[in-house]
Amino acid sequence: MEAIVMDIDGGIPQDGRKTIFVAGLGMVGIAFIEKVLNLDEGGQYRIVTCGEEVHLAYNRVALTEYFQHRNIEKLYLNPPDWYASQSPDRFTFHTSETVLSLDAEAHTVTTPNRTIKYDYCVLATGSEATLPRYADPKVKGVFVYRNIADLEGLLTYVSVEGKGKGGRVTVIGGGLLGLEAAKAAYDLDTIESVTIVNRRAYPLSHQLDAHGGEIVLRRIEAMGVRVVTNASPTDLITVHKGDETVLTGLKMQDGSILDSEIVIFAIGITPRDDLARASNIKCMEGGKHGIVVNDFLETSAPDVFAIGECASWKGETYGLIGPGVEMADILAFNFTQIQTNVEFGLIVSQNPPDLSTKLKLMGVDVASFGDFFAEQRASAPPAAVQSLRVKRPVPATSKPLSHDQQDLNKKAKVWEITEDAAVVNGSGIGSEADKIAAIGEAAPRKKHGMAAVADGPIETLTYRDPFAGVYKKYIFSADGKYILGGMMVGDTSDYVKLVALVKKKKAIEVLPSQFILGTNSGGDESGADLDDDTQICSCHNVSKGDVVNCVKNGIDTLNAIKSKTKAGTGCGGCVPILTSIFKAEMKKSGAEVSNHLCPHFAMSRADMFNVIKIKKLKTLPEIMTAIGVSKTAIGCEVCKPAIGSILSSLYNEHIMEKVHHANQDTNDRFMANIQRNGTFSVVPRVAAGEITPDKLIVLGEVAKKYGLYSKITGAMRIDLFGAQKADLPSIWKELIDAGFESGHAYGKALRTVKSCVGTSWCRYGVGDSVGMAITLEERYKGVRSPHKFKGGVSGCVPTDKGWNIFVCGNGGANPRHATLFARDVPPSRVISILDRFIMYYIRTADKLMRTARWLESMEGGIDKLRKVILEDELGICADLEAEMSELVGTYYDEWRAVVDDPSRQKQFRQFTNTDERLPQVEQIVERGQQRPANWAKAFPPAHIKPELISEQKEQWEWRKLAKVSDLTPTDLGTTSCAVRYGDSQLAIFHVPRRGYFATQQMCPHKRAFVLEHGLVGDDPNSGKLYISCPMHKRNFTLTNGECLNDDSYSILAFEVKVSPSPVSDDEDVFLLLPSPDALDAVIGTSKWMVRQATAELLDRASGGGIEIVGPDGESMDGRSSAEVGAGCGGDKKLDW
Repeated sequence: MEAIVMDIDGGIPQDGRKTIFVAGLGMVGIAFIEKVLNLDEGGQYRIVTCGEEVHLAYNRVALTEYFQHRNIEKLYLNPPDWYASQSPDRFTFHTSETVLSLDAEAHTVTTPNRTIKYDYCVLATGSEATLPRYADPKVKGVFVYRNIADLEGLLTYVSVEGKGKGGRVTVIGGGLLGLEAAKAAYDLDTIESVTIVNRRAYPLSHQLDAHGGEIVLRRIEAMGVRVVTNASPTDLITVHKGDETVLTGLKMQDGSILDSEIVIFAIGITPRDDLARASNIKCMEGGKHGIVVNDFLETSAPDVFAIGECASWKGETYGLIGPGVEMADILAFNFTQIQTNVEFGLIVSQNPPDLSTKLKLMGVDVASFGDFFAEQRASAPPAAVQSLRVKRPVPATSKPLSHDQQDLNKKAKVWEITEDAAVVNGSGIGSEADKIAAIGEAAPRKKHGMAAVADGPIETLTYRDPFAGVYKKYIFSADGKYILGGMMVGDTSDYVKLVALVKKKKAIEVLPSQFILGTNSGGDESGADLDDDTQICSCHNVSKGDVVNCVKNGIDTLNAIKSKTKAGTGCGGCVPILTSIFKAEMKKSGAEVSNHLCPHFAMSRADMFNVIKIKKLKTLPEIMTAIGVSKTAIGCEVCKPAIGSILSSLYNEHIMEKVHHANQDTNDRFMANIQRNGTFSVVPRVAAGEITPDKLIVLGEVAKKYGLYSKITGAMRIDLFGAQKADLPSIWKELIDAGFESGHAYGKALRTVKSCVGTSWCRYGVGDSVGMAITLEERYKGVRSPHKFKGGVSGCVPTDKGWNIFVCGNGGANPRHATLFARDVPPSRVISILDRFIMYYIRTADKLMRTARWLESMEGGIDKLRKVILEDELGICADLEAEMSELVGTYYDEWRAVVDDPSRQKQFRQFTNTDERLPQVEQIVERGQQRPANWAKAFPPAHIKPELISEQKEQWEWRKLAKVSDLTPTDLGTTSCAVRYGDSQLAIFHVPRRGYFATQQMCPHKRAFVLEHGLVGDDPNSGKLYISCPMHKRNFTLTNGECLNDDSYSILAFEVKVSPSPVSDDEDVFLLLPSPDALDAVIGTSKWMVRQATAELLDRASGGGIEIVGPDGESMDGRSSAEVGAGCGGDKKLDW
């Protein structure tokens, strides 16, 4: 990529500015440049940089993501227009340009294209991947994992040259880079197997102990990746093919051969000091690498500095981004924060960097912080050297902590010389001169607090949950007052808080056990308990205060915060706490946190309800035209059901009318609850749980006839599971003929009103609970609302003066006891109070908000609600009652309307082109009833792409699979149908003004053949059309099948054309398809159908686990392990 600014031809700017030349345009180099540009308010400097890569500065921490999207711009730390916006007088850059030499005496650097004169030179040359001596990079199949060029070389070898198809990959190294490389190879569709070879007994041995490493090892192996431990290769096995030498395997230390077509070496990095060495700048000796710098990051050459991985400070180099950015901060500060020549000794100097890390590797959250190996050093045998030992002051009220602290009244020495291990931050004191210097430095000082116990005895707290894959070890001072360090696997939710405690050396204010067990009061996830100087992003050294100041200065979007501070643009681990702090600060400052329904509508659900009502809007196109952000948008899986619910609450037109059907989520669309195997459940209304024997018999007969699994629900009804979509009209006809009607178990509506038997039978009853429950259910049946709501009536309450009304209870995700709303209400007033309450809820609640959450979010709470409903504070009670009376007066049985209309029944066919049916999931028998085979606890990711089809696209043919009338197209909304093609199931969609589209019917996330049942939406930013899977809302584009919200999946999409039928007035729908056999080999039903044996096999491979299921069976996929591992990270609440 060419620079988009003018070349520098040597020479110092004539305006008196000094030139800083930065060698290297990597993460540390650009961090330094940004900070100087930001801090140099006086315009003292002009920055020139050269980067040898063709790309602009990008995020190396996220290299693995490149395999998913193959778009380098998604990794850029700054977009190209940021570079273009910089004034050439302040910043000039050149890519694809390597610095060949540096003349420290002449203050010049030379590249192949130019010579640049500088005032100051900053070396940010980074490091390169280390190769063992036996590895020849010229051998075909040998790779390293360091930059985009390495990845593109691997992709070319695998995909273009075809040599990795079906091949085996071996990754040498089980550290951070090794696991990243293994994940990248694992995600390639053309790779047969991945093996990690690690010379230690477990992976991540530089971050974790054996217990933590074992859990990571289990998770890796559960993915199907083989891990060979305690092993090292000694040579490459190759063959000659023409002029090329090609890898075939590796010779191991024990003499065995490990077959492999590709090997990726990730055994470490080597600081790039070659430019400095060639310029006679002092570098490490004795086979070590690194440019030697002092505390102010100066090299041995005047006006030349080094930062990042290439810099060796006190004999140490650092391969993490955090220390590099810290060096950039120090140097940028020192350059810009004085008015005269830079005198670094008077400003800021380098301190031991924080090596805490928090990453997601192979799908596992891993973190280590502070002195995480303090326990190992404490148990190490002492070295026979004289060292400085700091003794810990004895707490006045403490019990003896060790043998030398028995005399509590004895005054502790501050320091003394002993014959013992010399351990300071893990490094022994070496020469005699070093010892004397250390003692001399320490003599006048007095250590307090944590510093006084740094070398003292320690204690550890450990939590290990092999089932959830969670491991935590926290290291404390022996008195439990200070946390020294620790490590986490699986749940890293408390990382930011713990790192802050370690860095500040603050005494903890709670019992150490609470860091593992949590407290009954729950944790504060808003970050309100963090000090402003707490670092929340270690990659770019961003504190909570930086985010707070951004909000105070008017930045009101999270993306703008990221752009300004760079938080969240490194490893991404800080995004959750960053988001929480942003929201909390926006609320605190009085700024509005968006409550917009979705990107298609810039208003809340409550506001939309009122606008639709006042403007008398009755269709989605009308609403989109009147108040949508884009007048031509079609909506999404969020706004469509919300608008459908609002229209039902206002007008109650049949949800299967063409104008409304496309807005319904799957349950409402087919008026039955979709189950995990793609079948549906049937729940007729049984008001108050009262049912006659004849109706019970009919339910049994219907269940036997259609092979339905029967269960009594918690709502006092009978649920019939496993109904085929095509059978639903027939089942409901039999039920309606027997006197049943729809129970609305599928809708965000009244479900049921339960009751005890009350005075009808109970000798302790004080009210006719059954009668009241039936009255309430008959009144509110079919009433749709923001979310489902239920009721119950008890005849055994301690009052005989009427009814006590309790509201806003919740038994779902976050249980909440109902609140007493009104006492001793006469029966004649119960209906009017509930009319007001329910209609006010319908008017004002947010989308998908249960009554419990509605009350919790209401300013003034239950007292405010009482004033509105009972005291008519707003003067709207008469309106609320009138609106409810009008709404309940529109009731009709939705299923009877379908049973009586054969044209509507056509939409329930499994396939429109055949009456034959295909099974969706294997059925098993359990306790005398059929049910679907278990899902695997975790299906592997699946990218289903055209490249997997054996026939080239040139061989595909246009094949007639449907008629246009099968889709019942309309300009008022999207329509769809499913077709069978061989053993494959396909979905065809019509989108008004956009045309026809087709995809496979199966969603690969849970292998469910349901995509045609989902909602079609469009992305408001890109305009891409997508189908949202009704199971767990994976959104797949209709044009190429990519998943917009989960990179682990993709599906096949097909071209569609429509032509006039030669035999009728209809039109025929054609799909461009390969032969049935070729397509069946990729997406055939029998290939992907869930079977019990398959699930058991996958579960054994995954090592087990528990799937947490939320409201309405919605799986909590995508939640952090912290939420699943309740009680393990500072919060004992069970958050489903």
